[in-house]
Amino acid sequence: MMKSKIWLSSPHMGGTEAEFVKEAFETNWIAPLGPNVNGFEQDLELFLDHGCHVAALSSGTAGLHLGLILLGVRAGDEVICQSMTFSATANPIAYLGAKPVFVDSEPDTWNMSPALLEEAIKDRLANGVKPKAIIPVHLYGMPAKMAEIVEVARQYEIPVLEDAAEALGSSINGQRCGTFGDIAVLSFNGNKIITTSGGGALVSHNSGVAKDARFLATQARDEAPHYQHSQIGYNYRMSNLCAGVGRGQMQVLAKRIRQRRSVYDLYFTRLNGIEGIKFVQEPAGYFSNRWLTTITIDPAVTGFSREDLRLAFESENIESRPLWKPMHLQPVFNGSLFYGDGTSGKLFDQGLCLPSGSNMSDENMSRIFDVLDQFTGKKG
Repeated sequence: MMKSKIWLSSPHMGGTEAEFVKEAFETNWIAPLGPNVNGFEQDLELFLDHGCHVAALSSGTAGLHLGLILLGVRAGDEVICQSMTFSATANPIAYLGAKPVFVDSEPDTWNMSPALLEEAIKDRLANGVKPKAIIPVHLYGMPAKMAEIVEVARQYEIPVLEDAAEALGSSINGQRCGTFGDIAVLSFNGNKIITTSGGGALVSHNSGVAKDARFLATQARDEAPHYQHSQIGYNYRMSNLCAGVGRGQMQVLAKRIRQRRSVYDLYFTRLNGIEGIKFVQEPAGYFSNRWLTTITIDPAVTGFSREDLRLAFESENIESRPLWKPMHLQPVFNGSLFYGDGTSGKLFDQGLCLPSGSNMSDENMSRIFDVLDQFTGKKG
């Protein structure tokens, strides 16, 4: 008999989501506008603090696309992008006919290297090209080195589009991820720390930017009694139903962060000290929501690879996943510029995402540890 599936990161409802959705049905607010959308935006603004304005959208990808448009990116422009990330970070660059310039990771947080970022900028300027934007990412909930990245960006007067899709609730010295960039993006996809089924948001300190994002996201309809359009728009607004789910999820966000961090602690306690297995740990002042717990496995030391472990999990109907394959190694971006030292490639070769859902049961963890113990020989 097949064992029940243990998912990498499954949705986890809090209980009140249905009340907001029911209200949307009862009041007939089913369209991609309405009280839940407004309320969800306000909930996010309150949580993020730091004087932010939020536009709720259909996806994080939509937010990145609109963010690039609002930063003035056009066909032929170059945009610096973190190489180690999900493809949704880089794809909107291609949507606009612009060119991605990929930058490697640094080993402390696995995110964009500030040193290699500056190297890339200097080289592009020497070749007569000034990049139009910089997209750092907070991988798996671990904040990037934003102080250093923003300092480089300001020095060369290049705006930052912060991809905080995986990092809602993470922070650096108390400042929330999603509030460091000129524009930032959040994701509420079904596997994120909270979800609206599908959904995302654009964040800005400038209320005019958020207003412009809402305008573009609703087909850029001009003020007129008829349908008039002076520029190209998009169908990117979040639905009132999805926003209702989000409002319920916001009520349990703090709890979900605690639960994810607790799962990380269980793994860390079990595996810490085993030679060849490493965790990405929080630098001083950093706080990660631990959306996913990730490890690297050095097969030369452990005697087994991350793929050996992944396949063992798979045989037990447990989902795990390699780290993101860097964008500069993806066939679709073959030939793109890349500035790196091999860090992200090594992380991809050795890295594994472990099941990390906030709804993990003791039985789930016991099954996972049984597999881990077969490889490490360590018992709880």
